[in-house]
Amino acid sequence: MNTIFTRLRVGICAVAAMTLGGCLSSTPHWDATFGDSVTQLRAMQTLNPDASANRDAVAGVDGKSAVSAQTSYGKSFSAPQSPVNMFTIGVGSSQY
Repeated sequence: MNTIFTRLRVGICAVAAMTLGGCLSSTPHWDATFGDSVTQLRAMQTLNPDASANRDAVAGVDGKSAVSAQTSYGKSFSAPQSPVNMFTIGVGSSQY
């Protein structure tokens, strides 16, 4: 008899949950402002939003330095430095 009441309670709770679930709104305000926080944070982190309209050359960097910097940057991905073993630093050398 206890099993019948338990099943009846579970059934009533399930029907009540489905009935109340149909009464919920679809949050129209949240849907209308979806993504605004990301847009606002990206705008806050942009130093100069009109930088694309500036057609002047970059001041302070000559051509050779820029090419060298780009080449070094590209090489850092093709041949990364080997990891250093932290336990061998200073072993075998004497400063005193």
